[in-house]
Amino acid sequence: MTSKKDSGNHGHTRPRLVRLLFAGILTFLLIALIVILLVWAILRPSKPKFILQDATVYAFNVSYPSFITSNFQVTVSSRNPDDRVGIYYDRLDIYATYRDQQITLRTSIPSSYQGHEETNVWSPFIYGNSVPVSPYNSAALSQDQGAGVVMLMIKIDGRVRFKVGTFMSAKYNLHVRCPAYIQFGSRTSGIMVGDNVVKYQLATRCHVSI
Repeated sequence: MTSKKDSGNHGHTRPRLVRLLFAGILTFLLIALIVILLVWAILRPSKPKFILQDATVYAFNVSYPSFITSNFQVTVSSRNPDDRVGIYYDRLDIYATYRDQQITLRTSIPSSYQGHEETNVWSPFIYGNSVPVSPYNSAALSQDQGAGVVMLMIKIDGRVRFKVGTFMSAKYNLHVRCPAYIQFGSRTSGIMVGDNVVKYQLATRCHVSI
């Protein structure tokens, strides 16, 4: 009789221990999540600051009927203004657009880590060979070139993570937009660095969204 009662008590004790263990794990995870959210809210990482420093134009022309060929080298710097949060750039793709139409291929920038208050500088080439564009944009570009000023948009899309101590955030989408005013036909606005190759100092602040 005693052995049967003991067996019955063990049968009731085991599910209770499992429930207590499960409740303990949930409580621990909840406390850990609250601590992480509090730390994140207190530190609140700042967005990196991007600057388009210069653009070297190797080729840029419109061909009949509506094609653009371009070849640029741009220098872009990124500064992490935060003294407590690091930034992982897991993926960065840079390209150029004209009137919201992409005119170059995407060029990948190597992934990197940016420490507290550090600055990274990249100088990628972006190019497009006989890229088709709308007839309206082709005509507008020809007019802009004739006027001597073309406004391009250098765009960077990517994925970033933030590091606070040992805590690593989830991945966030990064979008950078840098206006580039290229003054064609003006020797005073650029520096000749080769045959038909002109380097333009821009120092343009970029708009960053995450």
